[in-house]
Amino acid sequence: MELRYLAAFVAVAEELHFGRAAKRLRMAQPPLSQQIRQLERELDVQLFERSTRSVRLTGAGEAFLAPVRTVLADLEAATRLARAAGRGESGRVSVGFAGASSHTTLPRLTRAVRTAHPGIELVMRGQTYANRALDEVAEGGLDLGFVRLPVTHHVERPGVRTRVIAEEGLICALASDHPLARQERIEAADLAAEPFVSFPANAGSSLRDITFLTCERAGYLPRVVQEAPDSYTILALVAMGVGVTLTLTSCTHIQQTGLVYRPLAGDPVVLRAALAWRADNPSAALRSVLDIARDALPTPGGRTEAAEDGAEAGPPT
Repeated sequence: MELRYLAAFVAVAEELHFGRAAKRLRMAQPPLSQQIRQLERELDVQLFERSTRSVRLTGAGEAFLAPVRTVLADLEAATRLARAAGRGESGRVSVGFAGASSHTTLPRLTRAVRTAHPGIELVMRGQTYANRALDEVAEGGLDLGFVRLPVTHHVERPGVRTRVIAEEGLICALASDHPLARQERIEAADLAAEPFVSFPANAGSSLRDITFLTCERAGYLPRVVQEAPDSYTILALVAMGVGVTLTLTSCTHIQQTGLVYRPLAGDPVVLRAALAWRADNPSAALRSVLDIARDALPTPGGRTEAAEDGAEAGPPT
């Protein structure tokens, strides 16, 4: 059964006049009459009672009309949705993120996407640390990942692109009554004997990796006495005096009683927050989100760099 037959049936049923229905469909009357006869043959019922002066629906025609209208309306809605998806105005985009450092960037992106394209659903996946997010983007498990550069565990991730959206500094967090809290700046070497609170090992946290690398450069390995899954919990434990930690300037919005932040002495350790995605991801919705992100989360300094293969390797600068 052809859809044009159904459209012809609805037009005649609503006009109850073959001439007006043909004009509405922008076709000649004889082909329209042929389509209705063909539809009646396929259904093996008479849909209209015809005379030289009038056209009326039969009982079968009246029963057929409402479902056909529903079919045509559903088809029109499906067509609109498909075209919107093809234009990147609807669809689903999975986003991986972790930590308190995304507390400003992530809401800016989600609000901008919701305003520009309410048909795009962002499927948020929390506790997806930077290195793991890169892996999942590379493997196709995520469309978009909030990651951190430089990559601390550099593994070839062919086809992965990144764009920097913010710069962050590495700082020390410690209890306000800690003796080192009286100093304006803290040498990494002065933390050698301190217990550390950190993200779990093997969770893919780039901040844990950078912490260990910074301590190694100062001549020791940090003694981790407590692990926690997020910066909020880590900093709460630090405020309790469980240990010290190295965190990011983007986490200083977390204010706890008994917690202070101090910059590290020496050359600053700068990390860059970035978005990561696969260059060959066919999702039009992802392309729209990336376009929106360029305005909502611009690259600092107006740069537009994008690196392939999981971005830059090597130690932070």
